[in-house]
Amino acid sequence: MAAPAPRLARLSRSVAFSASHRLHSKSLSDEENLKLFGKCNNPNGHGHNYKGEELACGIDPVSGMVINLTDLKEYMQEAIMEPLDHKNLDKDVPYFAEVVSTTENVAVFIWENLKKLLPTGILYKVKVYETDQNVVVYKGEETISE
Repeated sequence: MAAPAPRLARLSRSVAFSASHRLHSKSLSDEENLKLFGKCNNPNGHGHNYKGEELACGIDPVSGMVINLTDLKEYMQEAIMEPLDHKNLDKDVPYFAEVVSTTENVAVFIWENLKKLLPTGILYKVKVYETDQNVVVYKGEETISE
């Protein structure tokens, strides 16, 4: 009799963090930035109460879990809360010195940080809520087919 196929489950955990930023690209003039980003280009910045949701997948055949929730909580603290919570993204987070601090890039930043901490292959996607209406989902290095 063949062994049963491995089961797949997805586990999600969320955290909330507050951060400020200014949408501004060094590749554009001040006028172009204002036209592209509008009020989000305010020189003094603006803030958001973000919600980050991370999904891991797989079931460990020994523990029966995708990942120990205590471990996941610690990884999220290190990868998200410590570098981002109550920070000015553009001034306090070195990653954003050269990368525009859009929610899309915040999702990439979180993905890269979590990927370094989580067991290989377990991270499925990162979801960042900038507002209740604006949500970004990032699944790693996906490509766009033409």
